Parts: sequence; C-alpha cells; structure tokens
Amino acid sequence: MGVRRLVAVAVTALLAGCAPAAAVTGAPAPARRAPEGSYAVGVRTFTLDPGSARPLPVTVWYPARDGAVAAGRFPVVVYSHGLDSLPELHAGLTTRWAAAGFVVAAPAFPHTRRGAAHFTRADVRQQPADGWRLVRHLVRLDARRSDPLAGHLDVARFAAAGHSAGGFTTAGMFTSGHSPRLRAGVVIAGGGLAGSFAGPAAPLLFVHGTADPVVPLSVGRAAYGRAPEPKAFLSVLGQGHGEYLTPGRPGFAQVLATTTDFLRWALYGDRDAGGRLPADADVPTLTRFESRLAP
Repeated sequence: MGVRRLVAVAVTALLAGCAPAAAVTGAPAPARRAPEGSYAVGVRTFTLDPGSARPLPVTVWYPARDGAVAAGRFPVVVYSHGLDSLPELHAGLTTRWAAAGFVVAAPAFPHTRRGAAHFTRADVRQQPADGWRLVRHLVRLDARRSDPLAGHLDVARFAAAGHSAGGFTTAGMFTSGHSPRLRAGVVIAGGGLAGSFAGPAAPLLFVHGTADPVVPLSVGRAAYGRAPEPKAFLSVLGQGHGEYLTPGRPGFAQVLATTTDFLRWALYGDRDAGGRLPADADVPTLTRFESRLAP
C-alpha cells in the first residue's frame, strides 16, 4: 500500500509538528437515546463538486429499515482512506458502524485514492479541507427535502475518522477554530499534521499496531502526547499497519468494539458504552488500552 510514500508522509508530518494544545477538557455530547440492536445497512454514492478542480466522490453507508433510511436522526462519521486506497476497501469497519446507528460518509480523495490520474502524497495536506467541504455539504443535504437522507442526519454531531494518511487527514480537521459540530475523532495508524489538535476540545481515540512498519508506533504516540484530553490510545500488540481492520483477523473484534463504543459515548452520550471501553480491548496478549476519557 505505498509503504515508502506513507513513511514520507509520516516523517513530513513529524517535521512540521503540531500546534501546542490548550490545556482544556471536553465531554461527550449531551445524552440522547442510543440505538438498541442493529440496523440493516444501505449505501449510496454521489460526487461533491463534480465540475470543480477537486471533485470528491463520496460513499455513504446509513442505517436502513425496510429498504429505506431508518427512522430517526443519526450522528455522522466522515471516514478518510489512506494512500492508494478507496472507501469501499474499508467497508468491513464502516458498514458495522452504520449498523450500530451512524451515517458514515467516506470521500475518495482526488490525488491519493487508488487509480488517481495524478497521484501525489503531498496532497494529504489538502484533504482536511475536503473533509470540511463534505461536512458543509451534508449539513445542506439534511435540509434538502427531496433527498432521502434529509431529516436523518444529526448535523450537530459529527466525528472524523481515518486510517493511515486518512488518520493524518482526520487529525488535520481538528485545528484552531474548527466547528463545534466536530465532536470526536478516531485516528487509526496515523499521526498529526501541522496545526492539529487545537480548537474546541473533542474526545480523540488513537488506534495503532505496535509493529507498524509504515507509520511507526512512535508517530502515533507523539500525536497522542500532543493531543489534549479527553483522549485514549488502543495498542494492537504485535500487529502491523492495518490488518486488524479486516474482519476475522486478530484484533478486529477489539478494534470494532472499542471504536463503536467510543463513538456511541462521544456522539450519543451513551455512558454505558463509555463504561464498556476498558473491557472492549481486554485481551492482554493482543491489545492494551489507556484512557484519559473519564467516561
């Protein structure tokens, strides 16, 4: 998956550094009823700004029932892929989040996605702005009565998540002055970009394989160290760059449970989910969880 390219991104990010984080604390969104059980999952695609210099194909997974969007409003997770990847390659994780009661919107970035006509790793620095462009579009879409998702997006409760270069992209969305709509982040096998981890405090979860040969564990730990509380770090012991994101592979069940309950806690205010977090990763030979979340 472009090992040399992604190492270069990680090194560049470390050299650029992150803005100092203010010593502030945050809390999950005020409680609203979290879904019980699971949903069927629907999928749709669209292209944001198709005639622009940066058209953005987007895949959306959403909770469904009886062939339509399920009743209710659902928090939204913007999910960013890594270098030479695509949203659908992460469906093992994103569809399960949708089944748990989240709308997941995943852009395919113009110059880092698989098959890009002009691939360049340097474009990762432009991707946080793409993420915010998608957030603004979804806010407008929720008010568009003709759209099937209208009225179903909880546009006050967004999270950003991503793997590898998408993890850097996610961190880059948490900059000074960012909208308080962005209430949580999940950085998987990534690190920080310049200016990351500033602005309104939001819970952050870092996930990293301790034997990652692409983005070394030290990069994730450095980002975690710079991030303000509330925050948590899930180490997947002996694992590499992302095999634990594949259903059935060692660590997948723990990563899925931890990320899902983190999102439930942060976006629904589900205190029971927050209380489950230590047990989610309780496999001493496979995972290690450290938390400054105080759920």
